[in-house]
Amino acid sequence: MSGEPVVPVSRLSLQLYTLRGPLGEDPEATLRRVAEIGFRNVEPFGFVGSADRYKGLLDATGLSAPSGHAGLVGPDRDPQAAIEDAVELGMTTIVDPSIRIDWASREEVVAAAGELNGVARRAAERGVRVGYHNHWWELESVIDGVSALEVFADALDDSVVLEVDTYWAEVGGASAVELLGRLGERVALIHVKDGAVSRDNEEQTAVGSGSLDVGAILAAAPQALRVVELDGFNGDIFDAVRDSFAYLTAHGVPA
Repeated sequence: MSGEPVVPVSRLSLQLYTLRGPLGEDPEATLRRVAEIGFRNVEPFGFVGSADRYKGLLDATGLSAPSGHAGLVGPDRDPQAAIEDAVELGMTTIVDPSIRIDWASREEVVAAAGELNGVARRAAERGVRVGYHNHWWELESVIDGVSALEVFADALDDSVVLEVDTYWAEVGGASAVELLGRLGERVALIHVKDGAVSRDNEEQTAVGSGSLDVGAILAAAPQALRVVELDGFNGDIFDAVRDSFAYLTAHGVPA
């Protein structure tokens, strides 16, 4: 690790997929625990069609949702519903968490980017921007010497942003720091996670206790909202969330 990262609370968020188990059992109690840990922002998933419920939970717990995950590209998607529900929740960014295409095919990658561009133009009319979140396969797939994610990014309109999952980038064989440097200001959000750099979700750990150089990653994307996420954890998930928050805010002044 290259020193202690310092992240003000206003620049932090938590992807709620991390707490999908507790959320399914008692959503309000779960979000209250998130607020008690110190988070002010969260990144909901599965909010399309449930905006009223989510809004009530956010209002009750004092949390905000600047971004959220919703499928936008594909035959079974309803991007307009996602846009309208995002507006109701006060989101400024909707992120498509995964587009199901052949990421080794330039034609499919460029076509998907074009479809996302179209959604972005519709979202802009409602004051919302659109983004994309990667897994490992967009980095593992290489097209003419360039990662599929970067081919995708090159085909996106300037208004479309990226949420780089720094952990999955590393799993896909890319240096997260170098990738963030190449993508530059296109990166509006990053998923900050840590662990053994493995496809096994249970090998993920609290931020700061794994193999990633978190400090260097944060420094490579100073403009990005930092969104903590764990896809899995071998232990009490709230311990990992609390320890991640404590690590990222170490020596910082909450703002």
